[in-house]
Amino acid sequence: MAVLYAIIPDNMKRVVVTGAGAVCPNGNSLEEAWKNIRAGITGIAQITRFNISDLRWKVAGELKDFDAGKYLSPKDINRVDAFVQYAVAASTMAAEDAGLIIKPPALSINHEHKYRSTGVISSNLVMLSSAGVVIGSSRGGISSLERAITSSRHVSPYLMPSTTISMAASYVAQHLGIKGYCMGISSACASGTSAIGEAYRLIKAGYEDIILCGGAEAPLCRICINGYGSSKALSRITDSSASRPFDRGRDGFVLSEGACILVIEEYEKALKRGARIYGEIIGYGNTTDAFHQTVPSPEGEARAITSALNEAGLKPEDISLISAHGTSTPWGDRVETEALKRSLGRHAYNIPVTSIKSASGHMLAASGSLEAALTLISMKESVIPPTINLRERDPDCDLDCVTELREADIQYSICDSFGFGGINAVLVLSKLRV
Repeated sequence: MAVLYAIIPDNMKRVVVTGAGAVCPNGNSLEEAWKNIRAGITGIAQITRFNISDLRWKVAGELKDFDAGKYLSPKDINRVDAFVQYAVAASTMAAEDAGLIIKPPALSINHEHKYRSTGVISSNLVMLSSAGVVIGSSRGGISSLERAITSSRHVSPYLMPSTTISMAASYVAQHLGIKGYCMGISSACASGTSAIGEAYRLIKAGYEDIILCGGAEAPLCRICINGYGSSKALSRITDSSASRPFDRGRDGFVLSEGACILVIEEYEKALKRGARIYGEIIGYGNTTDAFHQTVPSPEGEARAITSALNEAGLKPEDISLISAHGTSTPWGDRVETEALKRSLGRHAYNIPVTSIKSASGHMLAASGSLEAALTLISMKESVIPPTINLRERDPDCDLDCVTELREADIQYSICDSFGFGGINAVLVLSKLRV
């Protein structure tokens, strides 16, 4: 694997990723998700969560065999929405991956309960207590709200606090004993990428502690399926091939659920504590189209990409991989392709493009953070996971879309996320520079 050398300005805080955790339709850990997505194995299947006999949209990306009891007590599980449970699971795995939590191989019943309640053991409290949490979500606790509205039973006194979007960040902080910076972000489908970008900016500007950041989502309920479906955003294809980014026959995205959390910190501090480093975040662009509530603008998306590149100090020819938003909507994929051409010029045709959503479906806020995590792994392993279900290319989406696992020396990557309301968030990631 080639090592990239770069001159880093003395006054610039370098931001590195030292941990990651995920639950998604492709696996209940980041390792399992990467193994399946790398192999082109889909997480999309027919909806089993509720009766779909009267719905026109039949498939989704559901978590499979997820056990919240590994991370939360039964009482906690009953008090919070699934998107919070997913956030806690992904955050706990990310903290463990970063060496911030060391769970003993065998615990007594009392210690096991304490671990599930706080997520930490006493020797790790000091390290985590001053950390921060920034987690994005588009729909928050909408599934719990739907159940409360349609149920004749007494409404839980925990309904309002447990379903608010900021509760993912707050509950993760409570679970892990974090008492530093804490924020919930909601910027539609860009929420997870925005959370990572804002956390990156915090550390770059001088925030001195570790930050857990990413996205969490649990939107698989009738109101979301009907809502996105009636707006003509969802695919009506009824099998696992429904998510078809950049394909001529695509007809909408597939709604999914899950969470992905990254641990980020300042480079020198990561070195000092001996942390394993996945890679660096070196650029972040955030723009709005000021154009339309649901229709994306290539001009606005292109400005976000250019902004991220400018912050990273890179040129289009420096980029080795594009992890596309690639939702599989007819208009969205076409607009994103145009935005990439506007921002990257002729070099856009030379950069491999892949869409993780072809296998995972659209996890809304969680998609951007999952795609960032998997892009970092792609860079370390020098492979590009495939865009599956791309059988006949749309002539308007004519970039180099990877359809089979491809070996590649990836030095710099772009990760795109675009949301309703014309909210655009783009990250530039790098191999560790020395």
